[in-house]
Amino acid sequence: MAAFSAARMLTGCPFPERVIDGGTCDRRRGAKTVRMSVASDAGTSKYEEGNLALPKWAGKSPLARLLGTLISFKPFYSVLKQGARDVLISTAEKNNIPWRAMTKEILHSDVYMEFETIRDPSLVYPDYYLNPFHAYEDGNLSWLAAAEVEAATLSLFVRAIPEASSKEEASLVIRGNWLKAIRQHLERHSGNLAVNDILDIGCSVGISTNHLADAFPSAHVTGLDLSPYFLSVAKHKEKKRAPRKNPIRWIHANGEATGLPSKSFDLVSFALVLHECPVRATVNLLEESMRLLRPGGTLVVMDQAPESKVIQDLPPVLFTVVKSTEPFLDEYYLLDLKKAIEDAGFLNVSLGLTDPRHRTVTASAPY
Repeated sequence: MAAFSAARMLTGCPFPERVIDGGTCDRRRGAKTVRMSVASDAGTSKYEEGNLALPKWAGKSPLARLLGTLISFKPFYSVLKQGARDVLISTAEKNNIPWRAMTKEILHSDVYMEFETIRDPSLVYPDYYLNPFHAYEDGNLSWLAAAEVEAATLSLFVRAIPEASSKEEASLVIRGNWLKAIRQHLERHSGNLAVNDILDIGCSVGISTNHLADAFPSAHVTGLDLSPYFLSVAKHKEKKRAPRKNPIRWIHANGEATGLPSKSFDLVSFALVLHECPVRATVNLLEESMRLLRPGGTLVVMDQAPESKVIQDLPPVLFTVVKSTEPFLDEYYLLDLKKAIEDAGFLNVSLGLTDPRHRTVTASAPY
């Protein structure tokens, strides 16, 4: 367990910094000045790429094969799974993210009343979705997983932006750059096409969905997910917010075959989704997105960046922990996502780092 303690030491937040959308601002701490900025272009990143096509611990390298063997050994996997939880919870609470309190608040609420209103009992889950994810034996199909999503997301963002002075600032960098990449793509490639209808596939508990609804307040926004537990939390939390002009619609469905009408959306989003999918599912999700988008509509994908220097340089302890909780991570890292999007028929594909660990890809449905 000493190895996991070492991993926890890597999650500090030493240098506060104010981040302003579209610009930079320095804040001094002693003699050290830290500069952070919102990336100006999804295709021209201000964040550093590594020298490798993908990390040495991903794919079919000797190191990757060794890790696969270790993770498949159940006693070792059990230790890794607990270690992954320990790292996330420790990171959260050391950075003023009250993980346990946030989880307790959800689990002791009336969130359970939303379950039957949101669940589609006829939905058949794809086989890959029934795998353990994120150290939960039941994967995304549990109340505990749903209750911990928000705290886990904030913890990951703090680790991604260690220079940020707060969890709010870390989230501002990551979500702000993602939204800016969307706006830039719309300005360059969508002409006068209005964004009236947005679909957030794999919306989880609605964090990304709410950001989209805030950024496009006149749009009708739909959050779609395979987990009725996640959607119950999303709906529960949305009820506690100020009413929107256009309330978010939540749908329990498979993003590979949504059942929604063709050409019914102007923007389809995947935020931190595809790294949890096998390649066959990713291909289906992209094809379904093409079907759902109106001519000239926009696809946006935000996810882990194999080309990120930070990710390529992860210490062995951390990348072993990461791989133990993400069963399809190798498939994601081996996939040429830009080519897969182009193969699905999309145009104007732009890809670039929008924070030190994540990339945003934007593309257009043809007219």
